Amino acid sequence: MNRRKFLAKTLLGLSAMGISIESLALFEQIKIVPNGKTVLVIGAGMAGISAAYHLQQKGFEVKVLEAQGRIGGRIRTNRTTGVVFDEGASWIHHPKGNPITPIAQKAGLTTYRTDDDSVQVFDKNGKPYSTTLLNEYEEEYENIVQKVQKNGIANKSFATIFNELYPQKLDSELWKYFLSAYLEFDTGTSINRLSSLYFDDDSVFEGDDVIVTNGYDLLINYLAKNLTIELNTPVTGINYEGEKVIVQTAQQQHTADFMVVAVPLAILKQQKIKFTPNLPIQQQKAIEKTQMGVVDKFLLVWDKPFWDTDLQYIGYTPTTKGMFNYFLNLRKLSPHNALVTFALGEYALEASQLDNASSQAQIMAHLQTIYGQAIPQPKHFLRTNWQKEPYIGGSYSVATNGTSTADFDLMAQNIAKKVFFAGEHTSKDYRGTVHGAYLSGLREAELIADL
Repeated sequence: MNRRKFLAKTLLGLSAMGISIESLALFEQIKIVPNGKTVLVIGAGMAGISAAYHLQQKGFEVKVLEAQGRIGGRIRTNRTTGVVFDEGASWIHHPKGNPITPIAQKAGLTTYRTDDDSVQVFDKNGKPYSTTLLNEYEEEYENIVQKVQKNGIANKSFATIFNELYPQKLDSELWKYFLSAYLEFDTGTSINRLSSLYFDDDSVFEGDDVIVTNGYDLLINYLAKNLTIELNTPVTGINYEGEKVIVQTAQQQHTADFMVVAVPLAILKQQKIKFTPNLPIQQQKAIEKTQMGVVDKFLLVWDKPFWDTDLQYIGYTPTTKGMFNYFLNLRKLSPHNALVTFALGEYALEASQLDNASSQAQIMAHLQTIYGQAIPQPKHFLRTNWQKEPYIGGSYSVATNGTSTADFDLMAQNIAKKVFFAGEHTSKDYRGTVHGAYLSGLREAELIADL
């Protein structure tokens, strides 16, 4: 999905974030000079691996503690079907100037340029919408989203403002499609929960999005290859009362000069880690208010394609908004006859309660409406359920109704110059992205190094 496809955004200079351009080249081989200081990093997702990597390059003795039996967090590549299925992160959003781009090249990632115009959208009876009509709706969508933001109010959701301004569009299935496949996919939550004021106050780099074709895990593995990482080690407590930081796990205690907490927002919200003393009140409130959205993916694989393999995307406008209404054609960018579809918005929460058979049946019903009842069942079916992942709890953070821009900055504040926080949810300007997570880890590494 081309993140923020329609809206003009401001490119935030990295220097404005306190990140030096030179630091982005740290994945080159350099001589490491130990400085005698120790750092514990909690979480081996992109933010934690980024923090650990850059701290190690700066001479710190670093250990990463990861609750799961693998690294990567929401970067997870499944190859069990023979198809490269990135269950979490898939795209490098706006790769020009994006710090992930040069690392991806070093790590050997291959990519395919996203073409959002390579799409055909069908109504609930399987009839294609005309290109002219879709272009008209797309242009109007751009104007309407901008108007909603201009009329945004702190205590009103995007849906509330949209419905007040355009009540006649409430029953349009094509409008449900645009609001879901574009806005709800992009932000990760239902427009009923989305802030009308802050949903679009982040920033982007430049260039068309690219999708990774050989597995995003190659990137995280590249950065982590020389790090000390303890897997299957959930952290239960963090005590920062004394001169050193003490971290409690089920197995033992760890002590360090500094620590970086790089767990997903949901883990902080669920208070799975006890802080002693408690987190500052303002930081607690920011964590309570800010939410993680849910976007789940569903992979279907066949021996032969029955769809137009020249299309990059296939759209569908069911009555239920967000219900498997957008399909990515993997045959366009790989040799595999596979489609990936998505559960979005409020429907993503419903889909998380479905078993695999029910999910597959609903997806196939949509495809049968478009391509006929005779199409075969897939030979492989995989799905994600990020909200139910015990050490993840969702897809990515989002400015929901009641959240302010300041909350993302509050979650990034360090405590007593000993406990530091990283993660896409601490990146106001690049939240919900891999590069946001990466830059947050780099940001905290530089803060610690400057002490």
